[in-house]
Amino acid sequence: MPTIDLPQGPIEYREAGPAGAPRPVLFVHGALVDARLWTGVADALAARGVRSIAPTLPLGSHRLPMRPDADLAPRGIARLLLDLIAALDLDDVTIVANDSGGAISQMLLDLDASRIGRLVLTNCDAFETFPPFPFNVVFHLMASRWRMRPLLAAMRARPLRHSPLAFGMLSERPDPALTRSWIEPGATDPGIRADTLRLLRGVRPAELRVATERLVRFDRPALLVWGDADRFFTPELGRRVAALLPDSRFVPIPGGRTFVALDRPEEVARTIADWLEERSPVLAGTAGPDAAPATA
Repeated sequence: MPTIDLPQGPIEYREAGPAGAPRPVLFVHGALVDARLWTGVADALAARGVRSIAPTLPLGSHRLPMRPDADLAPRGIARLLLDLIAALDLDDVTIVANDSGGAISQMLLDLDASRIGRLVLTNCDAFETFPPFPFNVVFHLMASRWRMRPLLAAMRARPLRHSPLAFGMLSERPDPALTRSWIEPGATDPGIRADTLRLLRGVRPAELRVATERLVRFDRPALLVWGDADRFFTPELGRRVAALLPDSRFVPIPGGRTFVALDRPEEVARTIADWLEERSPVLAGTAGPDAAPATA
């Protein structure tokens, strides 16, 4: 997997689709998962000629610790994403985000939307929901140097890891090997735990509320692809966000949960690709021989 060195530290990323294609998609995952959340969607989009970049952000499941002075609060991660976009020389970017990655993306737009052409939000934090109950309790418990390690160690056990306090209600069919791999970096590496501690201690719902309310200033196309069976990020929350955005469309995914992109990649990718081709006609076309390579 390629790595790029940013001021905050090294970031691994996966790229799919035609290299150098215009209007790339940048995927943003949430806490305690990595870029693999988006692999199915990215590959399906690549088959339709869309270039995508999926970084693994320092949100607790990354493998490379950040520099000790890096700002890893959510707003700091938003700045990291802006640095990544600049370092990769991306322009007219479509942001596609999920879970706490949606909160970070809203903060990114609040900081600097100059390189962003479109926004796609799947089930994610917004307004005062950052994070939703019971994950706000879990975040609070983990935001302690002394509690984080035993909590992550305990989550190595599948029953706890797939309980409603972890991944159990986020996905329709949690993959035990995948969810275990998301826990391992923090459970085994003190540098990853230190990064995660900075993230959790920087979560401020009031800060997200301001960023969400300022979405009214984002006048470019926006799409909300929302699993309608999500108990944490409900369809009502998604519709509240859609109502703020001047040029938005809300598309429910029947039966989808928080990780709708992981569970329904073809459906999510088809919804995004059809919308991109409608709103950005230059993206329409048949994928050629260079359209679908991916680096892992």
